[in-house]
Amino acid sequence: MKIGKIDLGDKPLLLAPMENVTDISFRYVCKKYGAAMMFTEFISSDGLIRDAAGSLNKLVIYDYERPIGMQVYGHIPEAIVESALRMEEAGPDVIDINFGCPVNKIAKRGAGSGMMREPDKMVEITRRVVEAVKLPVTVKTRLGWDENSKIIVELAERLQDVGISALTIHGRTRSQMYKGDADWTLIGEVKNNPRMHIPIIGNGDIKTPQDAKNAFEKYGVDGIMIGRASYGHPWIFRDIRHYLDTGELLPDMSVAERVDLAKEHLAKSVEVKGERTGILEMRRHFSCYFKCLDNFKETRLKLVTLTDIDELYKTLDYIKETWG
Repeated sequence: MKIGKIDLGDKPLLLAPMENVTDISFRYVCKKYGAAMMFTEFISSDGLIRDAAGSLNKLVIYDYERPIGMQVYGHIPEAIVESALRMEEAGPDVIDINFGCPVNKIAKRGAGSGMMREPDKMVEITRRVVEAVKLPVTVKTRLGWDENSKIIVELAERLQDVGISALTIHGRTRSQMYKGDADWTLIGEVKNNPRMHIPIIGNGDIKTPQDAKNAFEKYGVDGIMIGRASYGHPWIFRDIRHYLDTGELLPDMSVAERVDLAKEHLAKSVEVKGERTGILEMRRHFSCYFKCLDNFKETRLKLVTLTDIDELYKTLDYIKETWG
């Protein structure tokens, strides 16, 4: 599968952009475990053109992360175009436009999946970004606004016609948020539309290697994007890749291996964000790495309240000794 001139190989697995999750340290571990392409946290066009620190910080990328995309969201066309140009200066491989985020504070002001109610505006914004930047432009979106407005098949053609290099489709409507099951039938319909010639990437409910294999075989997608299932489980990319290549399931990661990974993740977080912030932002990950453990409440509480890095490492060693 290629996005522009970027060759991601056969049946690539991509890391979805997730706010407060896909920061530098999390991308570091996902890359280690085989993500073929990753995306930054999504970046507010309003924040970026105002030089907001939170948005500017998301422009930091490293060569070892390549190929990597930056994703922009917003509802004002001029701001999105200006932001795309500023992102291009930061040196990503792809500019992605977020027309898929369903959260209220974004969608209800017409950004993210809120744009599904204004497909003409969505297409016009995309056209303007494609014309403004030299990098490949991709789009991530949903099936439609609600059950009665699943417009993705026609919309995909229109987005392709204004020059995008790939399209990622989440198999839910905005109204569904993340509830219910993702519907891959329309994703498959887009992929099998004879008018479509750009890569189609499917997203939604890929939780196991078997899910991924079924999505590739049944719906014919070119790639799969994995979001929530990678949270606390970044080795999912390795497990799926191994299964697709060999037909064999790898054993689940041991507690000792999880501890070693948590230490590595913590070290990277502290390296790039400083000790205080690095520790605070690891708390959400610690809980997920060890959610499989029984009788873990007291130890979990320590992981999400300790502020001393040496004590954190001691607690991680205790987990290995006790549950490993």
